[in-house]
Order: sequence, then structure tokens, then C-alpha cells
Amino acid sequence: MEAPQLLQRYTHVLQRLQKACDAAGRRRSEVTLIAVSKLHSARAVACCANAGQVDFGENYVQEALIKRDILESFPCIKSDIDRIRWHMIGHVQSRKARLVVGAFCLVHTLDSRKLADAMERRARELDTLQPVLFEVNVGEEIQKSGVLPCDLPKLADYVLEHCPHLEVRGLMCLPPVFDAGDAARPHFSRLRGLRDALQQHCGLPLRELSMGMSGDFAGAVAEGATMVRIGTDIFGPRCIEDQKLEQDTCSNLTGMTSVNANDG
Repeated sequence: MEAPQLLQRYTHVLQRLQKACDAAGRRRSEVTLIAVSKLHSARAVACCANAGQVDFGENYVQEALIKRDILESFPCIKSDIDRIRWHMIGHVQSRKARLVVGAFCLVHTLDSRKLADAMERRARELDTLQPVLFEVNVGEEIQKSGVLPCDLPKLADYVLEHCPHLEVRGLMCLPPVFDAGDAARPHFSRLRGLRDALQQHCGLPLRELSMGMSGDFAGAVAEGATMVRIGTDIFGPRCIEDQKLEQDTCSNLTGMTSVNANDG
């Protein structure tokens, strides 16, 4: 990991995000940048946090928990690390729910009753309120996770009735096109429409729309995104040297070997 290049990329992303907000007539404060740090080192996260980044997204449970342990060993930047808000943006299997609840400020990928029940049980055990987003399969793709749009109201009704320890804050999507610029915009528009309809259906504010990545976030911002998830444009390609260093560090951590990555 080369810190100067990472900081340069991070600054460029901030500039692009500001430009997208300006073009959409929105305030920059309305859109949260989530730096997607999956498969990148704790050192890279620390560098980004030191530059002022607060929200980080992870896809795999084991990687996220180990990375947080490593960061705790960096006392020189403890104030920056303490400010970090961790987001779970990857698919969560119901059997891993107990590892996720209470460990992330927001779980973006709630998509089934089974997962809701598992998260509710764990949140009740911890006596905590776990914020969540419904992941919606806006492209209705068979191979993708996410609740189908036609099933979204039923899932919302179930969670509101049976899961008092889950706080639904909005919707998230992965469009069927990747890094395709404006080609993804109709899917973002559809998610916003689904959110608006669900607001009317269940009476919740549902302020959050988590949508948009490196190649299409400008369109997402124009369609009302409140969170954009950007990884490679900030962290660059995966560094083999960082990977080896992190593996060596992880091997010295105890109590983590029984936690499996939630990679579906």
C-alpha cells in the first residue's frame, strides 16, 4: 500500500462526489461516502481514516472482525480508529447473523424472513437495536440475492411485526449492470420509487438509499442516493505485500480462527 497514491485517489473521489452533488442540486452532507475496504489491508483503512474518512464497508465477516482487531493495535491513530463506522454490505447467511448484529453500525443486506429472525434473536440477546436496510433485487436476477420488489412490502410487514430489535432505515441495491454509468440510473430510479411506495405502505421515514459505486455513483446521487459505496477508486488494486503482512498479523490473533468468512 502506497499512502500518497491512496490519499490522491481518495481526494479525487471526494472531488467527484462533490461535483455529482452540485450537478444534482444537493448538499454534500446529504450523501455518505462508504469506503469499501474489502480485501484491502488494515493499514490502508488506517491511512484513509487518518485522512478523515469515517464510514467503511466490508463484505466478509471474518475479514472485517480481524481487520478491526488489527486496527486496535495501532495506538498512534486510536482517535481516528475510534471514529470509524463499520457497514456490512455483503450477503449475510442466517447462521452468521450472531456475528454481525452489534458489530456493524448498519447492515445493508437484509433480504429474507429467515435472516431477519436470526438477527432479531441475536439483537434480543444483546439487548440492542440493529439498524438495517432491505437489499432489493431491482433487476430481478435469479442469481442475485435481495428481496424481489413484489415481495418487499410483505418482508417489511413481517419485520415490523416480529422484529422489534431491527430498525429499518431504507433500501439498498446492486443494479444488474456494473460500472456502466448512466445505464444503471433506471435501476436507481426504481429503488427510489420502491422506497417512496414503502414509506406510504408502512409509515416509516426510510431515509437511506444505499446505491451507486465507482462507475455509476453520479447517477445514483442524481436519483437520491444517501450512501454511495466506493472501493477500487479509493484503495486501488489489491496489494500482494499488504496481503502477506496482514496474513502474518492475523495468524498472531487468537479467538478468530473459528469465524468463517461470509462469502455465501
